[in-house]
Amino acid sequence: MCRTECPWQAHALQRMTAAPPGPRPAPNKMEWTQRPDCGPGAEILGDLRNRNVLELGCGAGHNLAHLAVRRGAAATGVDRADRQIQRCRAHYGHFSTTTFVAQGALAYLHATQTTFDAVYSVFGAIGLTDPAPLLEAAAARLTGGGLLAFSIPHPRRRGRRPANRACLDHIGLPDRHRLPVLRWELTAERWCKTLTAAGLAVTDARDISAPEGGQWPTTLLILARKP
Repeated sequence: MCRTECPWQAHALQRMTAAPPGPRPAPNKMEWTQRPDCGPGAEILGDLRNRNVLELGCGAGHNLAHLAVRRGAAATGVDRADRQIQRCRAHYGHFSTTTFVAQGALAYLHATQTTFDAVYSVFGAIGLTDPAPLLEAAAARLTGGGLLAFSIPHPRRRGRRPANRACLDHIGLPDRHRLPVLRWELTAERWCKTLTAAGLAVTDARDISAPEGGQWPTTLLILARKP
């Protein structure tokens, strides 16, 4: 569980203070980046009707609600910030095919007995948690042929040099303050090796750039399947 000073708790609290959460309709599109309509949508996950789907680090639950309502999935979201889960339940708890759990991603994967047809993370737990044990645990909960997909800040964004290790980064809050987080800044090649070691076969790794272009990509999106 996130402590009170956790950046994600602070982010959720500021959002709830600015606009008290209430029921919302499910979004029309799934987003893999931090910019609307930049990059692919839920179609890259395939047909999810009546399939079990898990999001690691679900934030406010927007993507999960889309998959549950617009794509027909039985969708579970976990987040270690309980205030984020409060937002999820307030926004989308009225949909019968959504479940939200306040727990760390790795702890949840070790505790659950459910298997999933797809596990994904959008700027969520993957990239913010030691990759090897997390990816191994996710692979163990995937069905045969199941898909793992995740997007992360591109390791070469703004001309950065990938460190292939955990590095200090910052997230911006709604009030424009910035709080530190630990982020694993790995190249696509290192991610692919880590996924292979976890027993998954990488099927796609793509760079996504912001709509206004620029010299450097902003998001790295990776897909892998369990044989």
